[in-house]
Amino acid sequence: MRPILLKGHERPLTQLKYNKEGDLLFTTARDKVVNVYYSHNGERLGTYVGHQGALWDVEVDPTSTILITGAADNSIKLWEVRTGRCIHTWDFPTAVKVVKLNEDANMLLAVTEERMGNLGTLYVFPFVIDTSAKHAEEPIIKIVSPDSKFTKAGWSYLNKYIIAGHADGSVSQYDGKTGEFLKNVAVHDKEITDLQFAPDRTYFITASKDKTARILDTKNLKIMKTYVADAPLNTAAITPKKDYVILGGGQEARDVTTTGSRQGKFEARFYHKIFEDEIGRLKGHFGPLNHIAVHPDGTGFASGGEDGYVRLHHFDKSYFDFLYDVERIRPE
Repeated sequence: MRPILLKGHERPLTQLKYNKEGDLLFTTARDKVVNVYYSHNGERLGTYVGHQGALWDVEVDPTSTILITGAADNSIKLWEVRTGRCIHTWDFPTAVKVVKLNEDANMLLAVTEERMGNLGTLYVFPFVIDTSAKHAEEPIIKIVSPDSKFTKAGWSYLNKYIIAGHADGSVSQYDGKTGEFLKNVAVHDKEITDLQFAPDRTYFITASKDKTARILDTKNLKIMKTYVADAPLNTAAITPKKDYVILGGGQEARDVTTTGSRQGKFEARFYHKIFEDEIGRLKGHFGPLNHIAVHPDGTGFASGGEDGYVRLHHFDKSYFDFLYDVERIRPE
């Protein structure tokens, strides 16, 4: 499974996003630009230039008409995918860390950073897939972060819940229509660094600096599965078709010393989703993996690293033919 290396950014990668069909891959980094590639061969189609700070998140609507970006210049921008034209900007008091559309693509969720006396806040804006439409300036839902700031967030199935991860390792559930707080559960010992939903959004996976990833039920926030790694995790993704999850992370550069471990553990780790066993690793990055996105058809995945590279993987036939053997992989 030889990857395609994409070097379109000058700074560490922050987020990767396939469109619904999986033919396009959007990438963001700390270098103020968004790149878009053909996912089958890595050909770069263009860039979206206009932000004045690092990019933290990227989202695209199901029709690949409008691209949404959140950045450290305290703004969200909407872009026409085809032309790269900026069609709308929302401004905020602090950096925008998360932008996510709901299943119907008629509501946009955004999370801003806690900084300079401003509390971290979760906003919901009405959204229209129309490059000529006028977008509402005021949010319809505004949730101020509780004791621990928001780090990640997303929409559940049928837009019923908003699920948010926190810096203290807990996960909160809010009503998707009113923003009413429903429940909070302790999940990790340290900050939640990623939160990605399964294709049907009935369950999701979280990654944390505490070296674990966990799958939770969306409705009751019950912890269903736990995956234990040997390094801090920055990202976790669920694969369609096969019962696997892919985890990524690695030790920070300052923690990799000449007297300690010589390996930063910068691999993509594959675990069996049901049995929780690690079944393989893929090396390649020269720094921590910051984000992993899986192709919507489950035919491959992309990883973005602190080294500024995107590695685009297409699974070989052996990946789909592989049969998990509990007796062989995990003997009694």
